[in-house]
Amino acid sequence: MNTFRLGGVHPEENKLASKSNIEKLPLPDKAVVFVSQHLGAPSVPVVQKGDKVKVGQLLAKAEAFICANTHSPYSGTITKIDLATDFNGYKKPAFYIDVEGDEWEEGIDTSDSIVREITLDSKQIVERIKDRGVVGLGGAAFPTHVKYMIPQDKKAEYLIINAVECEPYLTSDNRVLLEKAEEVLIGIEVMKRALGVACALIGIENNKPEAISHMSELAKNYKGTKVVALKTKYPQGAEKQLIYALTGREVPSGKLPIEVGCVVNNVGTALAIYYAVQKNMPLIDNILTFTGKSVKRNRNLQVRVGTPLQYIIDYCGGLPEDTGKLVNGGPMMGKAIVDLNAPTVKTTSSILVISQKESMRKEETNCLRCGKCVSACPMGLEPILLFNLAKQDRWEEAEKECAMDCIECGCCLFSCPAGKPLLDLIRVAKNKIGVIRRLRSQR
Repeated sequence: MNTFRLGGVHPEENKLASKSNIEKLPLPDKAVVFVSQHLGAPSVPVVQKGDKVKVGQLLAKAEAFICANTHSPYSGTITKIDLATDFNGYKKPAFYIDVEGDEWEEGIDTSDSIVREITLDSKQIVERIKDRGVVGLGGAAFPTHVKYMIPQDKKAEYLIINAVECEPYLTSDNRVLLEKAEEVLIGIEVMKRALGVACALIGIENNKPEAISHMSELAKNYKGTKVVALKTKYPQGAEKQLIYALTGREVPSGKLPIEVGCVVNNVGTALAIYYAVQKNMPLIDNILTFTGKSVKRNRNLQVRVGTPLQYIIDYCGGLPEDTGKLVNGGPMMGKAIVDLNAPTVKTTSSILVISQKESMRKEETNCLRCGKCVSACPMGLEPILLFNLAKQDRWEEAEKECAMDCIECGCCLFSCPAGKPLLDLIRVAKNKIGVIRRLRSQR
């Protein structure tokens, strides 16, 4: 069965919410919407304190190449534009909104009807994706329209749809495949037209047999779109690993997927593109998994961007008594949540509740020279070497050993019997190398 070539691990799946249908979270009374929610240059506010806004109204405009628009997920009043704390504890500019009803901007189709006919051409589709503020929902939040502006010397041959969801606990993509399959497939047709490609490959791990069966049956009606069942192995959903599993092509070190004729998007992004192009709807909500072994009821929630985390927790019945840590994302690549008042953003994929016992790291001991971290690395790196170089501040040597190729999947940390904080130090090395490279470019 298709999979990637090197490394990988098999953490416990814990897909506890896989049978839970998507439910809409009621709107909060107050919301906080960050001005910028994407990778790249910051957006520029176009509203001010005291303004009345509607759902879908532009709040902040993209005025740089790699940038994305931000729209209001609510109707109400902008009470202030001030700093707010995000999940990780960083302060960022945000719109504070008093929610007053749910009045939408004109021109947005809010009906449940499925729009199948695609009336826009390639350039119009890319412009609509940009206008509606769509970003990559696989986690990076890269402005999606930029991916579809293919350089003249490159050619896209495959559209790759990442429906793998290899992180333990996360189930929102799986529910999208089961409940929004037609919308996703039409979104893929839109994306194929934008790229001018005939072939789309949807990768799904074989631990989701219902989704594979359902999508495969519906995909028969869409010429050139194929569902591929993949071996269940983490990190199957990493971009380069997914491309290899589906096409056999390897993206060179430091290069992007377009180098091998591929464009990769998450299944959530395909759904967002459907709504943007076919319904004129901006990206103002997402589907996240509220989950954990001690949680009363694991669920998948459709949540408007800017919803305070504490509001979601209260709706779900509060936190279990043994809660030790909250994580945004899965246990392998997710980040710890430090502020319960922080609002959701476009890419919030989960609220993972981890018990006190499970949140404790292994006690660090001496390296056993077992090589498990090397065997587990899907990028073919030597994590223990990079770890030691980082400990000694040997940044340029770490760069030569390809530290920047690390995809931060956590396989090395997961497999290490000595409890070495391998990924922590490799992340430090990548940050330092990034600074060094920027300084080099300024000389």
